[in-house]
Amino acid sequence: MTHAYQEIYLSNAQAALGDAFDYAIRVCGVPGENFIKLFTVSSVSKHMENGEPAYLAGKSGIELAAQILAETTGMTEQPEQPERYARSCEYWIGWAVAYYQWYSGRKYSEIFEVLSFAELEKMYYTLHEADVSKFAGIADARIREHFAETNLKRIRTAYGCSQAELAKKSGVGLRSIQLYEQRQKDINKASAESLYKISKVLGCAMEDLLEK
Repeated sequence: MTHAYQEIYLSNAQAALGDAFDYAIRVCGVPGENFIKLFTVSSVSKHMENGEPAYLAGKSGIELAAQILAETTGMTEQPEQPERYARSCEYWIGWAVAYYQWYSGRKYSEIFEVLSFAELEKMYYTLHEADVSKFAGIADARIREHFAETNLKRIRTAYGCSQAELAKKSGVGLRSIQLYEQRQKDINKASAESLYKISKVLGCAMEDLLEK
């Protein structure tokens, strides 16, 4: 599996997002579900998804939270962070989700579309002492089930193109397209030429066709 960015930044990214969730929710009083929405529409989530070191390791969690709140709500006042002696549930949620985003390469908006703040709170009580890979496995299964359609099928359908039409216009075999959409053939292993031909017909980037 291709990860979102280099592993050397992972622990810093987890700690920063954990602190951001803890600070915004527990100190600033933003409800958890609301903060998830603010985070996913902010530029911070995009910078982290893109693996930008300035956001993965160059900013503290409080700085990330402050930028998110300033961008999305106009809130510029920054309450002082009280001393913390243990990881909170909110910290764990940000910390664990940051790990899964790195692990899967998925967008934060996709992750939180499937896993609500309330669900993540419930997971905390059974998983916060387990290795984070266990959380990642559970989250991955849930998200793959939710996004059952392959990217190829989703994009093709949105474009209004049948499998037969796509095969004819792209020159890629109809059977191959069917197998890619049924996940019986791994599109991630398709030739660059085939991906290019399909993406050109559908007006998307080659990377958009790949499965995370």
